[in-house]
Amino acid sequence: MIEGLNKAFESRVRLGIMAVLVVNDRVEHNTLKQLLEVTDGNLASHIAALVNAKYVQVQKRFVGNRPNTAYKATAAGSKAFRAHLDAMDALLKRDLRQ
Repeated sequence: MIEGLNKAFESRVRLGIMAVLVVNDRVEHNTLKQLLEVTDGNLASHIAALVNAKYVQVQKRFVGNRPNTAYKATAAGSKAFRAHLDAMDALLKRDLRQ
C-alpha cells in the first residue's frame, strides 16, 4: 500500500507547495512563502528538491525593474501529486476489520 506514496512529498512543506501549485496556474514566491509560513531559505530548499524531481518549474522575470520569481507545477508534478493523494486515499479507506 505505501509503495504508492511518493517520497518527494513526505515533507509537509513540499506537500503544501504542491497542494497550492496544482490548483493555481502560477504562484509568486512571496505569496507561497506567506501561505506556507516558511522562510525564504526553507522554501528555496524545498523548491529545489521539487525542481530536481521535475515536479516544479521556476519562472523568473522582471516586473518593471524588479525581479519576480514564481512557481508552476509541471504536468509530471501534477500527475505524481495526484497519484500520491490517491495512495493516501486508498490507505484511509482500507478497512482492516475482516
